[in-house]
Amino acid sequence: MKAINSLNISGSEVLPLVEGGKGISATNGASAGAWAAAGGVGTVSCVNADNFDENGNVIPQVYHGKTRTERHAELIQYGIDGGVRQVKDAHDIAGGNGRIHINVLWEMGGAEPVLEGVLDGAKGLVHGITCGAGMPYKLAEIAANHKVFFHPIISSARAFGILWKRAYKNYGEWLGGVVYEDPWLAGGHNGLSNAEDPLEPQDPYPRVVALRKMMNKFGLEHVPILMAGGVWYLRDWEHWFDNPDIGLIAFQYGTRPLLTKESPIPQGWKDKLTTLTEGDVLLHRFSPTGFYSSAVRNNLLNQLEGRSERQVEFRRKAGVDEAFNTEVLVGKKKYFVQEDDKPKVLAWVDQGFDTSMRTPDDTLILVGADEAAEIRQDQKDCMGCLSQCKFSNWSQNPDTNYSTGRGADPRSFCIQKSLMNIAHGGSLDDNLMFAGHAAFNFGTDPFYSNGFVPTVKELIERIVTGD
Repeated sequence: MKAINSLNISGSEVLPLVEGGKGISATNGASAGAWAAAGGVGTVSCVNADNFDENGNVIPQVYHGKTRTERHAELIQYGIDGGVRQVKDAHDIAGGNGRIHINVLWEMGGAEPVLEGVLDGAKGLVHGITCGAGMPYKLAEIAANHKVFFHPIISSARAFGILWKRAYKNYGEWLGGVVYEDPWLAGGHNGLSNAEDPLEPQDPYPRVVALRKMMNKFGLEHVPILMAGGVWYLRDWEHWFDNPDIGLIAFQYGTRPLLTKESPIPQGWKDKLTTLTEGDVLLHRFSPTGFYSSAVRNNLLNQLEGRSERQVEFRRKAGVDEAFNTEVLVGKKKYFVQEDDKPKVLAWVDQGFDTSMRTPDDTLILVGADEAAEIRQDQKDCMGCLSQCKFSNWSQNPDTNYSTGRGADPRSFCIQKSLMNIAHGGSLDDNLMFAGHAAFNFGTDPFYSNGFVPTVKELIERIVTGD
């Protein structure tokens, strides 16, 4: 394989290998610092980042506020404190090598105050910010104010063009790179547009070529593209090296660094990765963000699929719509459904799904009583982890009275609870386990044979060989 050349990323010559910032507690100061120490770009996730007490134990993120807005303020403070701690740890471990980035999601709750708080609290220790999940127009301004490079995460040339023209062109000197995150292959939340079919993946090459053409039109030939999603063996991407249609290129790894000694995820999660086969990662639309998301198929995803499958349209009164004049009782609740739907509802009740829950779309789902109680409790406990949430109807906008204006949607779930649980030793089957679609390679790549778990340094040395 051709040798890979160093690139100037966030103000320094480094290996063109970037650690992806993987959400809640799946990328931290230890993993990011090790990646930077090995000469690449380490990324601290500043999404509900863990903080530690004087004994090195994780400080549980317990919420005491009686209202969502009070709990939201607690969430922001937890995020700032944890993010600052993780960045300082990464800086110490890196020892002046590589680059340290932080990752935030624009649609996470309190994204701006968390970002500002971490940059203030870890002043001079952060070299770059990666940010996606939405259209982060203010990212460039915030980065420039702190003299830090910004790296927007996009999934199409069109999205970058909009961001550049509307906001980024005024701060172009601080654009450190553009992350192209493949919406069909990357783990976590993906940027599929309404015009793109989740079941028909597109080749990333022409999409990245289109992005480079767009960037060149804006005079950004010197700015690297970071390819993210589906990257495993670097030899598979050799035709991208020194390719004028692609230009300066680096590669971002999200899934593969999960299985390293420095990775903070629990051992059970690491073990599970080695058992995955092709097709075990599901691209689904159950996330309360409204985005598509890629995660390992397990009981949680099966449960969410079941909720949507056990669903019928209904009316509260007879005579409102002549097609909905068939009465059905679920417990003590009376609904009017279409004639063909009544047998379905009664069959679901017989199977134990005897509790009805309304959705914002005038549909009814049938779940078990325990599941319904858990859904309601999770909605009640909402602390505003997203800027707006389908599951709880929270919005961080005070002008809308902190509401999305729609009813809470029981077809979704509390993503903050689920990600916190799995990252700290909770059930692998009942919580969300993000992974990219190349995760099955853990079970087939000879590098991991006989249960071998590399250090980050050993992983990077392996990646550089093309394997």
